[in-house]
Amino acid sequence: MDKERKFFLRRKIGVLYGGWSLEREISLRSGACIIESLKKQNFKVRGIDVDKNFTRKLKNIDVAFIALHGRPGEDGMVQGILEFIGIPYTGSGIIGSAISMDKIISKYIFTAKGIPTPDFYYKEHIDIDKIFEQLKVPIVIKPRAEGSSVGVTIVETKKEFEKALKKTLRKFRDLYFEQYIPGMIATCGIINEIPLPVLEIVPKKRRFYDYTSKYTHGMTEYIIPARIPEKKYKKVQDFALTAHKAIGASGFSRVDCVLDYNYNAYVLEVNTIPGLLYESNLPIEARAIGLTYDELIFEILKTSLMRF
Repeated sequence: MDKERKFFLRRKIGVLYGGWSLEREISLRSGACIIESLKKQNFKVRGIDVDKNFTRKLKNIDVAFIALHGRPGEDGMVQGILEFIGIPYTGSGIIGSAISMDKIISKYIFTAKGIPTPDFYYKEHIDIDKIFEQLKVPIVIKPRAEGSSVGVTIVETKKEFEKALKKTLRKFRDLYFEQYIPGMIATCGIINEIPLPVLEIVPKKRRFYDYTSKYTHGMTEYIIPARIPEKKYKKVQDFALTAHKAIGASGFSRVDCVLDYNYNAYVLEVNTIPGLLYESNLPIEARAIGLTYDELIFEILKTSLMRF
């Protein structure tokens, strides 16, 4: 038995899941899978459904395995609380988490680092005419700080835009607008600063990889390795690792991209706490290099060692 496994066998692991974001349901499911895996590996585990008074539930745990999607777990808030209390945790720290959740700051960093990303428009006051001047249709309406494609809409005309904008603003106050790039949807996971195989995502009966496509069985086809020419494939992995490092992520992440019809890659975002259901993207990619789900979960658990 390796020393790292022995180390964690002597400690109680708290799996933080749930929360109050729009991704709560997926977080609950990810947490359940992680808890089952850790128990199967004989670790002492306690599930902690995060609410706004969750700090009282942190007593007697030695390490936190964060399985929260969206706010407050993916934006640096929970990481800050854990650091203040002195509990080591998995994955990215406060800064990397906060930047990854903020799609605009992420895009500024991608641009500064020479990482291709779709053209976008973001201003405090929304000027529809200027948006249509700068961006070609179709245009994607996106919340600035959400995940799982929550609140995302693709529009073709100003009339569609105005209708979708009004609807989206009822739920999300901070939006940005992005050039839609038709082509291949792909994602590349990072574990211990090493890129995993690129996964090609083919939604069925949906225009893009939306919430329904992600979490409804049979709605999406997953192809690994992605059908990309060798040099372009390596470029996707390089961009993914560069984006992961650029925003300050650590331990693990999943980097989402779109490739145009010439296989030119554009980075959309970095997810510091990607979905961890058995058939989520990151586990599929890990399995392609021979890592079982349980082995992946243990690798993620080990990312907390830097904080002990």
